[in-house]
Amino acid sequence: MLLHAELPLSAQTAYAQLADVATSLELNRSIENLHGSFSRKTVQGAVYWYFSYRDLNGQLRQLYVGPDTDAVRTAVERARNPTIKPDAALSPLAKAAVALGCAPALPKHVRAVRRLSDYGFFRAGGVLVGTHAFIALGNMLGVKWFAGGATTDVDFAHAGKNISVALPANVQIDVHAALTSFEQGFIPLVQLSGGAGASYKLSGDPEFQIDFLTSAHRGGDGPIVIPNLNVGLQPLRFMEFSLERVTQAVLVDRNGGAVTVSIPAPERYAVHKLLIVGERSGAMRTKANKDLQQAAALFDYLLATQPESLHDAWRDALDRGPDWRKRALEGLIALQRVHPELKLGEMLTGVVT
Repeated sequence: MLLHAELPLSAQTAYAQLADVATSLELNRSIENLHGSFSRKTVQGAVYWYFSYRDLNGQLRQLYVGPDTDAVRTAVERARNPTIKPDAALSPLAKAAVALGCAPALPKHVRAVRRLSDYGFFRAGGVLVGTHAFIALGNMLGVKWFAGGATTDVDFAHAGKNISVALPANVQIDVHAALTSFEQGFIPLVQLSGGAGASYKLSGDPEFQIDFLTSAHRGGDGPIVIPNLNVGLQPLRFMEFSLERVTQAVLVDRNGGAVTVSIPAPERYAVHKLLIVGERSGAMRTKANKDLQQAAALFDYLLATQPESLHDAWRDALDRGPDWRKRALEGLIALQRVHPELKLGEMLTGVVT
């Protein structure tokens, strides 16, 4: 079964141009009125860029810029040199990328993601996860997925204070206000402190749901409220695996909408999908099947192009303890059952040399 195909070179080139401009525009919007400096920092073996400044109270703040990639380095150089201005024609570039083969998300979904981005969600440590991250990963990697790309939900995650990640968490934003004032307004399914929720439905469009997730914690299974975000986060086992290393991509729609987002690294997204297969039961089996399809597509791509990064992520999961190892192998066995054509024999032993 064909799980992915390489996008035409024209589509890959169009996406690269779009990502370059989108990253520069996003960075310029974030720092145009701030006085500060750029720096690089290594977090868990990966290098990231930050912009440091002092707020009105003199407190040192850090804005997350992105991973140490060519696009981010170009954006930093443009921001440092005010005579270099990025092309503002983002919409035509997004339309061209889609026309040439890049996968679009629904326009209403991209508008909602854009809304949270404008409020600073990604600068405050937010990460786009779920199917929209999978769509963005395909365009970033230059491939077209043949399954696992349909959804009515938009999923976000934040590490809270549970784990050490690349993204700073001390930026003050109001996610609840961003959503309730968006178009006809999102409604929290369960109100928590200050009216914030962990899941929201769009008024008049009950199929459109936004969920906020975080890693499991010792305080229980209920949502926790992050005061500096004004949003609730629903704990999910193994979620930290996707949040410990992030990258950037551009989410697009066919109408020319585009937004730079933080998403999990592809190899960690793939392994995380296997870890949570065993967590899906009953009515969640449909999501488990989609998890397997997305994992299969990414495994197929990564085994052919970046096997070392996939094997490193797999070893990391296995080394986290018996429960992690059990869930990882259960997910991999389920993946092999659904897609026997994948060459997973070495990984099924639980050891990668």
